[in-house]
Amino acid sequence: MIKSVSKSWLVALGSFYFLLNCVLPAEENSRPLDIQVQGQGFGNAAPAEITAVLISAATEIWRYCPGTQLGGINVYHRTDNPQTDFKRNGRGRVSIGLATRDTHWAQYSFQFAHEFCHALANYSNGNSSRQSARTPSHANLWLEESLCETASLFALRAMSRTWQTAPPYQAWRDYAPWLRAYAEERLAFPEHHLPRGKPFQFWFRANQAALRHNSGIRASNTIIAIQLLPLFEAEPRGWKTVTFLNRGPHDANESLVERIVHWRSQCPSGLRPFVARLAAIFGISL
Repeated sequence: MIKSVSKSWLVALGSFYFLLNCVLPAEENSRPLDIQVQGQGFGNAAPAEITAVLISAATEIWRYCPGTQLGGINVYHRTDNPQTDFKRNGRGRVSIGLATRDTHWAQYSFQFAHEFCHALANYSNGNSSRQSARTPSHANLWLEESLCETASLFALRAMSRTWQTAPPYQAWRDYAPWLRAYAEERLAFPEHHLPRGKPFQFWFRANQAALRHNSGIRASNTIIAIQLLPLFEAEPRGWKTVTFLNRGPHDANESLVERIVHWRSQCPSGLRPFVARLAAIFGISL
């Protein structure tokens, strides 16, 4: 059931940032995405319709990654949880499993945007596999997980605007408000709110050790994502920085400062200020 409660300040801020981006458009990636859906397991949803939804969700991020190469993506059904596989398949394609069925388009979009962000972080521009980034798990993997939660929220909110005028199918235009409502429901969950009166950086210092031990604490990932979302909505070209997140060797036990400094060093000079602004959210001055 969709809750009516929402974070009004974030909605207003997102609207302002949307207008700002209309005035100052970012360079866009026009390279088409190659997404193939394996139809088994998805219930009564047609593979062509699923593909249209997934392309729509990914495009809201992909458009801000000009010059990026990713390769093909195969999507299959899982019964447990969504997952981007650790290695490319035998044909060199990225494999992503989704754990949804039928025509729950908002859930497809939410799950796929998250996994697509993982694909950008680990497979784009010639990265051959996820082994260096995920096996064994490194202490700052929570940062990637939080960025991927941000991607889900970002994509749904952006899709809700796109589908008002250019949905994949004209009959889906009326579904646009439900995409935003799904994101707002996530924002409204009590476990995704900071404790009353506790600033984010104070909360982060208290929870960082737990995240370094377990990167997938979803409530914590989402609290972080809510802090990052306005930054990406203000400057969506920042999504291209994700394609440099796992470039080059790094110490699995490095500090967050070391991880972010390394990440920034891998980015082109024009993107480095964005990483510095992201670091400042965590109280890190670069």
